[in-house]
Amino acid sequence: MGHREQAGPIEERDERAIRALYGELLDAWNQCSPDRMAAVFAEDGDVVGFDGSLNSGRAGIASEMGRIFADHATGAYVGRVRDVRPLATGAAILRAVAGTVPAGRTELEPRLNVVQTLVAVRRDGRWCIERFQNTPAQFHGRPDLSESLTEELRQELSATSPAR
Repeated sequence: MGHREQAGPIEERDERAIRALYGELLDAWNQCSPDRMAAVFAEDGDVVGFDGSLNSGRAGIASEMGRIFADHATGAYVGRVRDVRPLATGAAILRAVAGTVPAGRTELEPRLNVVQTLVAVRRDGRWCIERFQNTPAQFHGRPDLSESLTEELRQELSATSPAR
């Protein structure tokens, strides 16, 4: 088996920028803003959605997100970054987990927990999303993993939500 060549360490400012990019994405979703969501993507970026659908390009992403926000009472995400790793100069991958508080509710719905992967690239001096993938965290046959993730996300929700 070959050994994968490792990219150099990611600079702290770049890691902060990539984490902020992820935060902007979740905030745009939570505010039901298709244009703000699309704006964090590269012009040719794409999204693999919760249901496996693919949306490509800023215009396509904005259009599909607009349809989703118009047709569904979307919940709010609370996310936690697991790590940010460099892929190459000007490219990195962010792994995160997120939970959803359904519209009109105040608690997470464990069936909606996800594992998220974001590939970020630096273009014209700014970081943007090349690909974002949102995968259901089903953990088939391993309820302990689902419960553990839900508890972790409840803690994140408690830490980031205003006092009730």
